[in-house]
Amino acid sequence: MRESPAALARGELEGIGHTPHLTVSDGSGTVIADRAPAGVRTHEDAVAEVLGALERSVPGRPLVAAGHRVVHGGERFVEPVLVNAEIRAALQELTPLAPLHQGHSLAAIDAVARLHPELAQVACFDTAFHAGQAWEATTFALPREFSDHGVRRYGFHGLSYEYIASCLEEHLGEVARGRVVVAHLGSGASMCAMLDRRSVATTMGFSALDGLPMGTRCGTLDPGVILYLLERGHSRESIADLLWNRSGLLGLSGMSDDVRELQASDDARAAQALSFLAYRVARELGSLAAAVEGLDALVFTAGIGEHSPALRARICERARWLGVSLDTLANDASALRISDASSRVAVLVIATDEESMLARHVLSVCSRTLPTFHG
Repeated sequence: MRESPAALARGELEGIGHTPHLTVSDGSGTVIADRAPAGVRTHEDAVAEVLGALERSVPGRPLVAAGHRVVHGGERFVEPVLVNAEIRAALQELTPLAPLHQGHSLAAIDAVARLHPELAQVACFDTAFHAGQAWEATTFALPREFSDHGVRRYGFHGLSYEYIASCLEEHLGEVARGRVVVAHLGSGASMCAMLDRRSVATTMGFSALDGLPMGTRCGTLDPGVILYLLERGHSRESIADLLWNRSGLLGLSGMSDDVRELQASDDARAAQALSFLAYRVARELGSLAAAVEGLDALVFTAGIGEHSPALRARICERARWLGVSLDTLANDASALRISDASSRVAVLVIATDEESMLARHVLSVCSRTLPTFHG
């Protein structure tokens, strides 16, 4: 894969429809815009604001293409693709597989198409990195007609894992081709076991609810709990809200889904929530190590993984049986390598960069499919 293009600007627009806030920084990280734009109520408003901010931030550099992180590619889309009317319709059909996410991706694609109809658009899929997993890793023990209709394990956070895989050799040498587990720990959280930098197993399954407990999502749950709640009169809508928005660290602590707030609290429930998260990560680490028959390296990434030394330490302590030994000072400093010299397992902290992967894919797809493209 080609080298990542240099970032000229980065930005983020939060609070769409409520209290919108836009921040933009240049390639060196210096903030060049920090404001609350008025009237940003829809995705089209947001896209217009972001595109305008980009054009002002890099004058003389016209936009040539847009890349979109699309959560679900289903079984069909296992690599990035140039969006056209037929592809747009196919992505719409996948909405039932990711009802809370797919619509937002499509809204952004539609907004760009209306605002800049001449702009090439590339869809990059969070499920694609896991597409090569073995049948055993992707199948539920249900009658086969269900898997024939797409009911299977897909896995997510693929762009993040793909980025980490792309830079493993730089940091680990030949070990990068061995048995590596990456822990993407953020408000959404999952883990992925790799062999030769390819996904072998991951903790998320059919939906982004599965696996680890997250900020507000439950993680792995006995399906009998859902049947019980239905029998007790809970509606589908109330159960969906419970699982997506009121569970995880928020539900366990009763106070916050933010690890920083929980670590600063003296409430016993906050401590329990963090202990539960560390336990679940360590337990899934054991499962993923079994999937690749050992462990050569463990990588922490994403917001919590990159910025919470305390949580990393708790997880690594539980993983001592796997040969993990932590360098406390390096961990406290969030250094690149946080394992000590005696550790049989290399433990690293690597900042993920999904935007970089998007840019690489956009350049690759457009260069390959558009003869007049000059990126």
